[in-house]
Amino acid sequence: MEVNVQLRDEEAEKIVLGTIIAERDAIEQVRDILTEECFYNHFHAEIYKAVLQVVSSGNRADLVFVKGKLEENGVKFDIVEYMKIVSCHTFDLYQYASRLQDLHIRRMFYSIGQYLVSNSYTEAEDIEDVAKKVNDDMASLFKSSSTTVSSINEGIENVYKMINDNLSGSKPLTGTPTGFEKIDAKSGGLQKSDLIIVAGETSQGKTSLAVSMMRNASLSGARIAMYSMEMKKEQIAARILSMESGVPANQIMYSRLTDSQIQAIDKGVGNIAGKSIYFDDRSTSNIDTIISSIRYMKIKHDIDGAVIDYLQILNVNMKGANKEQQMGDVARRLKNLAKDLDIWIIALSQLNRDNLNPIPTLARLRDSGQIAEAADVVILIYRPEVKDKPYPDEFKNVSTKGTAMIDIAKGRNIGLLKFICGFDALTTRFYDLDYVPIGNMNESIQEEQPF
Repeated sequence: MEVNVQLRDEEAEKIVLGTIIAERDAIEQVRDILTEECFYNHFHAEIYKAVLQVVSSGNRADLVFVKGKLEENGVKFDIVEYMKIVSCHTFDLYQYASRLQDLHIRRMFYSIGQYLVSNSYTEAEDIEDVAKKVNDDMASLFKSSSTTVSSINEGIENVYKMINDNLSGSKPLTGTPTGFEKIDAKSGGLQKSDLIIVAGETSQGKTSLAVSMMRNASLSGARIAMYSMEMKKEQIAARILSMESGVPANQIMYSRLTDSQIQAIDKGVGNIAGKSIYFDDRSTSNIDTIISSIRYMKIKHDIDGAVIDYLQILNVNMKGANKEQQMGDVARRLKNLAKDLDIWIIALSQLNRDNLNPIPTLARLRDSGQIAEAADVVILIYRPEVKDKPYPDEFKNVSTKGTAMIDIAKGRNIGLLKFICGFDALTTRFYDLDYVPIGNMNESIQEEQPF
């Protein structure tokens, strides 16, 4: 019978341990990627455990201190074998340590696989619990164990740098550009670890704004994963092509195009081909599947952010929970994921209808006020032209034709902001305006305004 032999490299283990013990501060080079489980040989794992214990006590983990800690831990070992290990050395410590981490992950694949196999023969555990455990185990394999400890001096130094950048007027974007000058000036772009909620009523343009921001971000070199439960990747690609070419997306997909339209599309393709926008055809409306896919996208493509369209359509595995609790849980999980992976996440959300006062507010986030609590930024969209309504008083003189109000109703660390931008209904593109058109929706002067 064939015997499965788990992958390991005990020579590499010796080289890593010998180098850590021989070189001062070598442990700090690899501490964030190595655990005891990375060492297949039990004695090697005990040595690494002793190294960490010595270092945590404030001493240097040399051969004498490590030997003493092994004896203190009650580990039985051959002194000759120990000396052979500590005599090993390499100048490529990180390379060997990375190999040990990789082999450990591959060994864990076997354990997780065996757990799945065992549960395929029994109904002892709930299937949702099994899936959650496997998802959590897979995700934990790629978590960094690096420390985030820093001092107040480092914080003060960074604050002074921000002050100097502001004084000099040379402050660069610290995040991914959205393509909207007022948003980028206020927030520095889409910031890593942030959860950004884009909300609006049906037909107000939530998806269009998210796609516009995604397109603008990709043109600046950002890598983005897109998850839509309502649109196929071909439809999203057609929308981006429409924004680039000026040809409506429905015509691109379903009509016989003119020569000039084909030329415009070909030019648009040249602008966006090769940009790092990714879709996962395996993803569904299940939140666990999407979170797992985002983790994979981070590992595989090192994405800067993800877009999810939209929250209320997601399936959540929470037995006995109402819709509000489910949406609150989804928002918190997405926020934690953004922080864990150091990416930004844009999630779209519906607003409850209010025909008497359609101006969007945070209180109208559908199903849960907890969505706003978990979010770092909440962007509300209002296109009064759709409902044949005016803008609120602060923009009462602005023409509603071909325009939209963007309201940053919550901005953790950035504050609040309202401004008017343009909206091209044919290409579903939101864009910055060179000037705000003045007019009244009931006046003929509105028709004379260029958009």
